[in-house]
Amino acid sequence: MNAPSKTAAERSSRARTWFDELRDRIVNAFEELEAEAPAELYPGPPGRFELKPWTREAGGGGVMGFLRGRFFEKCGVHVSEVHGTFTPEMAASMPGAEKDPSFVATGISLIAHMASPRVPAVHMNTRYLATTEGWFGGGADLTPLLEIQRSQDAPDAQAFHAAMKGACDAFDPAWHPRYKAWCDEYFFLPHRGEPRGIGGIFYDRHNSGDFERDFAFTRAVGEAFLGVYPRIARHRMDEPWTHADREEQLVRRGRYVEFNLLYDRGTMFGLKTGGNIESILSSMPPVVKWP
Repeated sequence: MNAPSKTAAERSSRARTWFDELRDRIVNAFEELEAEAPAELYPGPPGRFELKPWTREAGGGGVMGFLRGRFFEKCGVHVSEVHGTFTPEMAASMPGAEKDPSFVATGISLIAHMASPRVPAVHMNTRYLATTEGWFGGGADLTPLLEIQRSQDAPDAQAFHAAMKGACDAFDPAWHPRYKAWCDEYFFLPHRGEPRGIGGIFYDRHNSGDFERDFAFTRAVGEAFLGVYPRIARHRMDEPWTHADREEQLVRRGRYVEFNLLYDRGTMFGLKTGGNIESILSSMPPVVKWP
């Protein structure tokens, strides 16, 4: 068998180190927001992240990070590095796995559901996966919960798209239109005929033939997220909301549940490779309504 090479293992270790570093910086930035949020809108003590290591029986593991606070109603920031053998079903869909079903994978995954309906929910993940081939994947997307914020012309949408465009354009100006369109196509609910949010970027099986360039791009996506989302959240945190706003938020969260359980590749990959159930399903909002 041609298991993932020593080079792939070393690259996975380097990527894992970066994901850990990014996680720590996100934790610090989010805890600052949690502490800054005005008490008249967000009563109670600020929340803090709880980091929980876990081990995968088939090989590898990771660290789950959870924040259940007053500004961040529910937030998960998780890092993992796993290895093992794909099932025949999974191997058939993975480049290089037809030669050998062994794999190594590492990544960071983040989802934040906010207490305020005025502050968009957000998702980000980046990852490295290697069989006898290796590639990066990931992206970030923004989900405003109120109709008045869901326009592509809304300030939050424009700021988020500009940040993702900057991350792409530093490497190849063709990447942003391609990965933005891929995001719009991916985060779409066919059974409702509507997008989950206002988009962002999505990329998978990204392998230009230059690992260092592709790794630098993936780091740039993480940096772009860390630069733009706290700015959006901080800008919105002082805005009051109504009971009707909260009701709209809870109904729109239902779309998040529907997408993640029916269509999300990351959810399916985690469940089919024996990932940590608590981590995989932490993307679910804490309170949801269906009309």
